[in-house]
Amino acid sequence: MTGQEEDRQAQAEAPPWREAVPFDLRAIDLVARAVHPLLPERPEVFAEKLRLFPSGCLVAERGEEVVGYALSHPWPCGAVPPLDHFLGALPQQAACLFIHDVALMPGARGLGAGRSLLARLDPVARRHGLGAMALVSVYGTEPFWQGLGFTTEPDGLAEGYGPSARYMTRPLPLAA
Repeated sequence: MTGQEEDRQAQAEAPPWREAVPFDLRAIDLVARAVHPLLPERPEVFAEKLRLFPSGCLVAERGEEVVGYALSHPWPCGAVPPLDHFLGALPQQAACLFIHDVALMPGARGLGAGRSLLARLDPVARRHGLGAMALVSVYGTEPFWQGLGFTTEPDGLAEGYGPSARYMTRPLPLAA
């Protein structure tokens, strides 16, 4: 394989996910502003999620550049935390891992990052005794999440997330 072919192959692979650290908050904010201009959240809200549940907060990198992030935390199934609000604390009666936000820059999309994200988050949810994942699909991404095993739940749960928002859940596969 030539150097150019290796570069193209590396560029066509999903960027790897790693746990976020406080240093990443500036990059998370920049990605959020680029990807979610209609659903803004304060950097302090991101920082609280990282502080409350670091194992559920990940960044995707290409080289040393953060090209995406995912913020998740335990939460009651069938409930959606409001955008741009502090949680205060994690609920004691959580049953699902709520994927609060996933944002990828355009060049990092379509490379399998969603599938690799779920592969990273499944064991996190299991370690915390959670039997499902939940999220709010925005910007018409419902078919994408359905392709990853999520099912759309009744309307009305995703108020404040925009007109195309849909609450979706995915039971965790049974451990082998």
